[in-house]
Amino acid sequence: LNVLRPFRFLRLLRTLRVLRAVRTFNKLKELVDTVAASFMALFWSILLLAIVMLMAALFLCQCLASSLEDELLAPETRAWVFRMYGTSTRACYTVFELTFSGGWPNYVRTLVEEVHNGYAVFFFSYIVLVTFAMF
Repeated sequence: LNVLRPFRFLRLLRTLRVLRAVRTFNKLKELVDTVAASFMALFWSILLLAIVMLMAALFLCQCLASSLEDELLAPETRAWVFRMYGTSTRACYTVFELTFSGGWPNYVRTLVEEVHNGYAVFFFSYIVLVTFAMF
């Protein structure tokens, strides 16, 4: 029995090593707790952004509905407007792309140059407020 006594001491050292590791991971636990606490703020930010994007998409879909029937516009332009903004689903996807892709001029230039210049004001406001302010 006395022969195993040094092994007990080694087991005690192993336990102390685990306790030291737990103290080291205390900072990691704080970091994980902070990230977990920020998930609610992230959820509400995503929800707010989704609502703003939905409102912009529905606004564009409604405003461009008359452009689809405008005989003064070229048929290619009307087809492009329908492909990008013709239904609420298409408009939502287009607004999602122009918000997150960084290629928003591809979705805006045709509207500003060929449909109506007033869309420049809307898109200027949208890009400044949503892309720069909300991100």
